[in-house]
Amino acid sequence: MIICGGALLLATGLASAQDAKTNMTREKEERLSFQTFERWTPRTHLDADVAMVYGIDASLPERIKTWRDRGYRIHVMTGVAWGEYQDYLFGKFDGKNHEDESQTERDGRIIGHGVNVPYMSPSESYGRYLCVGVKRALDAGAEAIHLEEPEFWVRSGYEPNFKREWKSYYNEDWRPINETPDAQYRASKLKYFLYKRALSQVFTFVKEYSKEHNRDIKCYVPTHSLINYAHWGIVSPESSLLDVGCDGYIAQVWTGTSREPNVYEGRTQSRTFETAFLEYGAMQNLVRASGRRVWYLNDPIEDNPDHSWDDYRTNWESTLVASLFQSEVHHYEIMPWPSRIYHDKYPVKERSERKEGEPVEKTLIPEAYKTELQSVIRALGDMKQPAKSVNWQHSGTRGVGVLVSDTMMFERGDPTPSDSRLGSFYGLAMPLVKRGLPIEPVQIESVTQSTTKGNFLKPYRVLMLTYEGQKPPTPAFHAALKKWVQAGGALVVVDSDSDPYNAVREWWNTSPNSYSTPREHLFEVLGLDKNFVGTKRIGKGVVVRENSSPAALSHREDGGEVVRRVVSGAATQVGLPWTESNAIVLQRGPYLVASGLDESVPNAPTQTLTGRYINLFDPELKVIPQVELSPGKRFLLFDLNFNNSSKPRVVASACRVRDEVVTKRSLRFKASGTAESNAVLRAIVPSMPKSVTIGGKALAASDYDFEDGVLRLRFPNSVDPQAVEINW
Repeated sequence: MIICGGALLLATGLASAQDAKTNMTREKEERLSFQTFERWTPRTHLDADVAMVYGIDASLPERIKTWRDRGYRIHVMTGVAWGEYQDYLFGKFDGKNHEDESQTERDGRIIGHGVNVPYMSPSESYGRYLCVGVKRALDAGAEAIHLEEPEFWVRSGYEPNFKREWKSYYNEDWRPINETPDAQYRASKLKYFLYKRALSQVFTFVKEYSKEHNRDIKCYVPTHSLINYAHWGIVSPESSLLDVGCDGYIAQVWTGTSREPNVYEGRTQSRTFETAFLEYGAMQNLVRASGRRVWYLNDPIEDNPDHSWDDYRTNWESTLVASLFQSEVHHYEIMPWPSRIYHDKYPVKERSERKEGEPVEKTLIPEAYKTELQSVIRALGDMKQPAKSVNWQHSGTRGVGVLVSDTMMFERGDPTPSDSRLGSFYGLAMPLVKRGLPIEPVQIESVTQSTTKGNFLKPYRVLMLTYEGQKPPTPAFHAALKKWVQAGGALVVVDSDSDPYNAVREWWNTSPNSYSTPREHLFEVLGLDKNFVGTKRIGKGVVVRENSSPAALSHREDGGEVVRRVVSGAATQVGLPWTESNAIVLQRGPYLVASGLDESVPNAPTQTLTGRYINLFDPELKVIPQVELSPGKRFLLFDLNFNNSSKPRVVASACRVRDEVVTKRSLRFKASGTAESNAVLRAIVPSMPKSVTIGGKALAASDYDFEDGVLRLRFPNSVDPQAVEINW
């Protein structure tokens, strides 16, 4: 007995140490974060590692203290394109009025984010102003700086500052941006440069401050995806920021961006899941080769306050599941602005559900949604799983990418904007995602970056390319693409050469080059006739040219089939088996991420998962034996059969669990969560408990149940950790 007891004590000590190590690792890695302008409150006490305190005003140090006192690591976030910067705007900062740096439309209207809060057309003095505000954050102990949303609207550029910058950058007089495609393209290139310069100014200042104070202060950029910015008509320096001191990104993808309608096979509608899948993929692709960090944002509501709680919840589940299919990412911003989620009221019914004249009934967040959020948040902190435990259980062909460039943002304005629904991109991507292919947007700029060492394209077997709606920044990309094709890649070019932006002043038509389109230069590099259409072997690989407009294909009922035909044919040419699926399922350790697809494989049977699962989207955390992946259904599941382990432990909970200790007859841990919310917890234990105590008080028998080796507890959450003990 003594030997067994000694072994038990040793094992218990190891288990406790391992649990402590896991918690310390998660916190050190800063896996979970959120952003807030408010001070800490019990109702916004979240299971996260980092509080990103927003704004750089005089109240910042005091607001930081309220979160630090509660154990959060502190980052500071502020807007780079806009903010409460009236002291700069009206001359208090340097004695000069800077209202002429407000982004301005053709008719003279200022583009604003609020009263006296214009989007800025950034001069170098504006960059210096931001450095002063950021210093306030650094002096207050910020461990990282986030400069949010460097956004220059395509419809702006008529302000005096932009005209001055044009003269300096191009050494020529400003031209009305809406007159020619060339003027529009050049304006967007300058907008891109101006925010890259502003961010570089601040990043350089932060790194110098960090060195002087012997601190390791990181710089991040929370930003929408390239896909969304192009769709919404915004220019932002996206991929180039890694070259100017950016340590990574927050991928600001949420319902508000992903429900933006697009066109597929002639039907215009929101496709939240598929759009989010592509947006998150684009952001992950930016950092994949660099080793930098990316957090994925998920927002339980969105900026539009007129939707119902059911609508917010359904779309949040769709974006969340889309984010989890990127298994290389395990950092998440679990929500922005928790105060508006937990303190504000929103409609009970959607507008379409209300009768004419029916008053709008609003309510605080439903209890079930609060519980579900906390269950999912705990799981997000556990998404760093060993690579050997990550695998696709259902999907279409993998290894396919769609090439995208930051220049996609340069063709979105008058006089000849690219397709209003971004059909040049979605016309290629959506036909494949809808058939279960987990494709990736592949960043063209990354192909030639020195950090990729020429291997950036290695993971892909098939790449799709068009120069409709975007252009190659340098000819070096074509040389890299040729090398990839010769090594066995299949390049599918879908382009009708009809894009008016082919004629802008750029490298392919500037001496010594005189190509009508950048595609002609690519084909010359590949050894093809400029008018080539069809299929051609090049080395171990193949090039396929479809002489069509991707945007036009998106509007055709058979457009999806045209794309799938050419891509599947190219895949077959390089020995890549072609498969389609009406559902995609990814295993990440004990978690299963699953989505049924609509507008998918015709007449295909609904795929079903069988086993023992806890549905983390169910606030009751029910154990279910099977899951039907019907069209449009999303799931995040905990697989109780994973590794067939019967070791007592907590496997799912709507609270944070720390300091788990297992003895021969008990499981003990500490639990904490958001105030005024209910915890539901699932634990594997060997038998029905003899007793359960929460904070030293017995839990009523009606508040726990046991079935098939899995215990479920229900109890009110507490912001202060409370001891839980389960005895059997």
